[in-house]
Amino acid sequence: VTPVATTHPFDNQGQSMISFTSPIRTIGVLILAMAGTALVHAEQKLLPAQSDIAFVSKQMGVAMEGHFKKFDAQIAFDPAKPETGKIALSVDIASATLGAPEMDGELPKATWFNTAKFPQATFQSTAIKGLGGGKFEVSGKLAIKGSVRDTTVPVTLAQSGAITTASGVLTIKRLAFKIGENEWADTSAVADDVQIKFKLALSGVGKL
Repeated sequence: VTPVATTHPFDNQGQSMISFTSPIRTIGVLILAMAGTALVHAEQKLLPAQSDIAFVSKQMGVAMEGHFKKFDAQIAFDPAKPETGKIALSVDIASATLGAPEMDGELPKATWFNTAKFPQATFQSTAIKGLGGGKFEVSGKLAIKGSVRDTTVPVTLAQSGAITTASGVLTIKRLAFKIGENEWADTSAVADDVQIKFKLALSGVGKL
C-alpha cells in the first residue's frame, strides 16, 4: 500500500496566523517601549514644596537675601547621558520677596523688575556637561527683563531615596539685565553682583 500524503486542514491557517501575529507582536513591543520612555520623562518633575530659589545682593555693603515663591521646571535628564538632557526653568518674578512689605512693593516697578511687562525670567539649557562626582555644567540662555545672556550654571546633584536635589550658586551682573535703573544704577549704593542660590528637588531622575 502506497502511503498517501495528507495535509492538516489547519496548516495554512496556522501559517497565516504566525505571519500575521509576528508584526503585531513587534508593533506591540515598540509601543510598550515608547510608552515606557514617555513615562520615565513624565515622572521627572520639580517638587516645589521642597525647592528654593534665593537671590542675594548688597545694599550699602549689607547683604540682603530674597526669595522667589513661584517657579517651575521641565526636566528631561539622564545622569548617564547628560549631553542629551534638556532643562527649562521659569520664575514668576512678581513672586520675589525680601521679607519687608515696603521693599517688596518696590521690586515690581519699572526701575527694578518691571513685572507688568516682563512677568517671567527663564533659563533654557543648550548643553549639559558631566564633570564627575555628581557635578555638572549647564550652559544655556538666561532671560530677565527682556535681556538674554549666555550663562553657564554649576550644578551639583545629590540623591536620597527617590529624590534628586540639584543645587548651586550663580553670580550675575544685575545691570546686564537692567535691574535697578536710573539712580539705582550706582553700584556704590547697590552692588552689581547678585548671587542666585538654588536648591531644586526633583523626582524621577535616574541613579547617579
